[in-house]
Amino acid sequence: MALIDCPSCSKKISDKAQICQHCDFTLGTVNADDIARKRNLKKYLKNQNIQMQSMIAMLLFVSGFGFMYWGGASPEGLQYNFAIGLSVLGFVWYIANRVRLIILKRSD
Repeated sequence: MALIDCPSCSKKISDKAQICQHCDFTLGTVNADDIARKRNLKKYLKNQNIQMQSMIAMLLFVSGFGFMYWGGASPEGLQYNFAIGLSVLGFVWYIANRVRLIILKRSD
């Protein structure tokens, strides 16, 4: 009995196993098209997750500015510092997600 890599999730499983215990991928009747389809689906879902996080980051960025300008915050107050922090957090998170998307697209 040897350990092999699962074609779907690339984790170690037994060569005698019919189903991967990590991702529930059926190994008995698998062909190259099934493996490619599973990997493309996983990549698509990861891409959608990163894009959703980018939208949340943009929402944080815009709400920080809105909180600062329409909230009537003075530059010395806690509300102003909170709004600046929220805007900076949203901006940095958005840039990080964009870099992650570029890396994901180049991994082909």
